[in-house]
Amino acid sequence: MRLSRRDFGLGLAGAAVASSATAADASAELTAYLDAQFEQELAMSPERLTRLGRKAAYDQLTDRSDAAAERAIGWRRASVAQMKAKFDPARLSEDARTSYDIWALELDRAEAAHRWRGHRYVFDRSGPHTSLPNFMINQHRVETPADMEAYIARVAAIGRALDQSLERAKASAAAGVRMPRFSYDQSLDEVRRITTGAPLTTDGDSALFADATAKLAGLRTAGKIDAATQGRMLGAVTAAMTGEMKPAYDRLAAWLAADRANAAADPKGAGALPDGAAFYAAMLRDQTTTDMTADQIHQLGLDEVKRIRAEMETLKAKIGFAGSLEDFFVFMRTDKRFFLPNDDAGRAQYLKLAEGYLAGMKAKLPTVFGRLPKSDLVVKRVESFREEPGGAAHYSSGAPDGSRPGVFYVHLADTAATPTFELEGTAYHEGWPGHHMQIMLAQEMTGLPVFRGQYNYGAYVEGWGLYSELLAKEMGFYVDPYSDFGRLGREIWRAIRLVVDTGIHAKGWSEAQAVAFYTANSPQPPGKIRSEIRRYFVNPGQATSYKVGVVKILALRARAREALGPKFDIRAFNDMLVGAGALPLPVLEARTDRWIARQKA
Repeated sequence: MRLSRRDFGLGLAGAAVASSATAADASAELTAYLDAQFEQELAMSPERLTRLGRKAAYDQLTDRSDAAAERAIGWRRASVAQMKAKFDPARLSEDARTSYDIWALELDRAEAAHRWRGHRYVFDRSGPHTSLPNFMINQHRVETPADMEAYIARVAAIGRALDQSLERAKASAAAGVRMPRFSYDQSLDEVRRITTGAPLTTDGDSALFADATAKLAGLRTAGKIDAATQGRMLGAVTAAMTGEMKPAYDRLAAWLAADRANAAADPKGAGALPDGAAFYAAMLRDQTTTDMTADQIHQLGLDEVKRIRAEMETLKAKIGFAGSLEDFFVFMRTDKRFFLPNDDAGRAQYLKLAEGYLAGMKAKLPTVFGRLPKSDLVVKRVESFREEPGGAAHYSSGAPDGSRPGVFYVHLADTAATPTFELEGTAYHEGWPGHHMQIMLAQEMTGLPVFRGQYNYGAYVEGWGLYSELLAKEMGFYVDPYSDFGRLGREIWRAIRLVVDTGIHAKGWSEAQAVAFYTANSPQPPGKIRSEIRRYFVNPGQATSYKVGVVKILALRARAREALGPKFDIRAFNDMLVGAGALPLPVLEARTDRWIARQKA
């Protein structure tokens, strides 16, 4: 039978509809598959379930053993293989294809992490010895007597988790992988602080015991337990801390003290570790989601430092300071107007200033964003057992259901290491419109696989945080020129990181070399600089993610402005950036190009 031109046209239209329906069905099936797989992944991490506001496996901690790591990588290999066998990416919608690609990419990242598992320092500043008490205090909600029973079980399980982690640290040390000696000293001090106070010593209440006491008091006040039950549960917490937890901390402290002499007194970068160059290259790929080499990242840092110094010179002249830029750095580090009293009143004032900046920003967000998250944000001082002078502020995400707010944490052990001229930029980076906004919007997404709102890519997340600092300037904030100089100081800090991180880990820089470069190009106080440099030594590559990420985001924004001209809308662009969760930078670039094409149509 001969088909007419009209018949042929109808046939194509029908095929297009069928193809669309097929793509929608396949995409929905992929989403269902990935959601089921993500539930399996979560089941392997009770702590992650808790962070998501869920109480499944509420009496358990995540298994930190090598056997558990082997099971996890085996599961992911099987999951990706099954996905590739079951789904044809060519038949998926655009969003579904992105989900497919990211799930497959996660296997590559997991393989690299598994291969280099023994190269990661176990008991550095974010190790389980501090993160587990922090988790119990800030993540484990107690709303019922059953929640408290789970809390007690978890306190007891801290002992096993520490012992599992200690076995990893011992194996790494036997293979020639040890953190610098200063990290041994810091960890020993943190263990001492965690294990000081009742019921472990007579020096007041320990932070964890104080938390348990407060949570029990809350149940009693709410009428959910009687006095006898309150006493019994407090006794059970005491038994868990003294019988299970404290002995494990003692074993950890004994090993740290004994092995300390084997660690380098002068810290070395990743390049000094066995297969160190390959390890560092893998960490750069993981953190930047690019194939940039250490040399390329180093040069980018040098170029950015030069550019930002020129902007600093201009602002210094506007302020009216007559000396050199280096003299101005000294002035910013030492003038008392930039530092609050190092007492409780000064710390409270710092928190109040942060809250004020965030309130002002939140009121203006609708001018540059079309969508805002539902979750609230609070500002808190870091708990005493993990606080350090000059430590970097950080963000802890809220629960997706709004039951727990996001937290912007600040280190206030020494206000002389925390200048107020940096506070405004820090607040925007960690809170609105930075990490809190981006992460909570991702967690609130609908219509995409759940994992898309939970996975983290450092270059995107930290790049967004740094982009937020600049966006605040464009919105009219940083009215105080010293605060604006603090913004530039924070930007050059991220450029310095590119130079210093690659210098330490790829070029063999000493701690003194790194401190000297940092000090010559930043107004930050000495305590802050020293803390930062030591952070880079123990976490290779992480510090490069910020600048690499923001450089890409700004390049994409410039591309969109040029392509769209008067049709460019900053609100639509920003919503697009945060509209699909954290993404690897190549995926973000492809998404942006498709968005530009749609805006042109």
